This record gives sequence, structure tokens and C-alpha cells, in this order.
Amino acid sequence: MSLILSKIPDTPEREQRHSESDDTEHEVQFTPIVSLPEVHVSTNEEDEVEFLKLRAKLYRFDSRSDTPEWKERGTGVLKILRHKEKSSFRVVMRRDKTLKVCANHFITPWMNLKDSVTNEKAFIYTVMADFADEEAKSECLAVKFATHDNAALFKSKFGDAQEILKTDCDLYNGKVEEEIQKEIEKILEASEENEDEDDTKEISEKLSQLDVDKKKIESDVKVVDQ
Repeated sequence: MSLILSKIPDTPEREQRHSESDDTEHEVQFTPIVSLPEVHVSTNEEDEVEFLKLRAKLYRFDSRSDTPEWKERGTGVLKILRHKEKSSFRVVMRRDKTLKVCANHFITPWMNLKDSVTNEKAFIYTVMADFADEEAKSECLAVKFATHDNAALFKSKFGDAQEILKTDCDLYNGKVEEEIQKEIEKILEASEENEDEDDTKEISEKLSQLDVDKKKIESDVKVVDQ
């Protein structure tokens, strides 16, 4: 009898019950003991808008090594960012995968973007302060693009940014100099007023001292006369 039962094929209903029991066994849910809040990671780009975004390869000229040479700094996405309020521009580039910053510097009106002699899709320029290593360093950089169109677009946008700086950025259009000059004038005026007050105070103190000395002399004379 047991042999006969063992040979009975599974019915669809039985197979379904087995399937449901298997699914129930595998559907295990775990509730986290501690719920962690979402952490907002700042990129320091929240107050800026993208003026240009291209893939590129970046090099830096190492003049301190025994044999000065170009060294690759990274391959990734290069951005030119414009500040929403100040209209300043900066170049930011991050390496692929690690997203580590390999270029972080401002564009200035007097920066000279030179065409590379050895590569038509590359440019060379010098920055006085690059903050990729979290400290300001003067660097000679070379940036290379995959196509002539991307290289031409970068050169065009770089030049447009420099022209905008001359008119819209207070740091370069003369407004900051005017404000600084006004502040200096205010400080000088305040300094002169303080000097006048000090002189007046000093004169008053001297006059008071003279008056005290005069009264003392008169008192001494009266005593002698008596």
C-alpha cells in the first residue's frame, strides 16, 4: 500500500500547495532596528548653473620632478559653472568612477588659453590658484578633448565666460574697486574725526590741568601773604 502511494503522481492542487509553502519560506522580511536619516551631500555647486559640460582628459606640468614632464591628472567630466548671483565662472572636473576633483579653479579675464602645438584638440593655460588638492596651487594645465567640435566649443565658451566677467562680475567690472575706494574714504573720514575728538579731549585735559595748577598757585600765594 505504501508502495502504491509513493507512486501516485502529484496533483496540480498538491503542486500548488508545495509552491505556496516554498514561497512563504523564502519571503523573509527584516525590519531595520534603527532608521537612518537621509544625508544630503553638498557638491558646492548648488549656487551655480552649468555653462558647459564636456568629457575631457586633464594633464598638469610637473616642473619639480627630476625630468619636468606632463602628467595625467584624470579623465572625466569637465564643467564650466557660472555663479547665479556673482556671475563668476570656475572650471570643475571630476575623475570617472571615484568622482575625485582633479580641477577646481576660477576663470579670470586675463587667462590666456593657448592652442597646443602637438594636438589640435588640446589647450594649455596657467592658473594662479587651483584648489583640486584642497589648497591653492599655481598650475600649468593642459586639457584634451575627443573631437575637434568639443575642443572648439570649449574654447568658445571659455572666451564667452571671460567677456561676461568683464561686464557682469563686480570683481572685474570696476564696481568692487569703487566700493573699496568708498570704504577707504569712510575709514579715513572716521579716522580724521576720531583724531579731532582725541585732540579736543587732550586740549581740554590740558586746560583743566592748567586751571587746577593756577588755583593751587593762588592758594599758596594767599597762605604766604597771611
